[in-house]
Amino acid sequence: MTTQEKKELQVAEKQMLEQHDGEPTREGLMFVPQVDILEERDAITVRADLPGVRRDDVEIDLRDGVLSLTATVRPTPERWQPVYTEYRLGGYARRFTLGEQIDQAKITAAMDNGVLTLVLPKAESHKPRKISIR
Repeated sequence: MTTQEKKELQVAEKQMLEQHDGEPTREGLMFVPQVDILEERDAITVRADLPGVRRDDVEIDLRDGVLSLTATVRPTPERWQPVYTEYRLGGYARRFTLGEQIDQAKITAAMDNGVLTLVLPKAESHKPRKISIR
């Protein structure tokens, strides 16, 4: 196994969200979800890992050019008694500041198997274009 393959197989630890601005407004632990950000010609795609989160438990808010993502993980039913756990249960929160190159009115979101996909279309004025010679 190569070094690159070993690196790809490593499990990343959950990073706790640090509160910098006053008191927390949500009860319980909050973690920073890991994301992949991909740039394409017409859009930027953000994929956030939200294991244990249901679609109905995700809130996406866009205000003053800041895209906020919060998600709640529901606890296991009381009738289930964990025998062994390797991670702490908590919600997720992440914020992204959007520039003028994003068409904020056309942002879309989809959730599939614990992965939230946000598509942030580029504004027409910021899309690359080919200029033809006359």
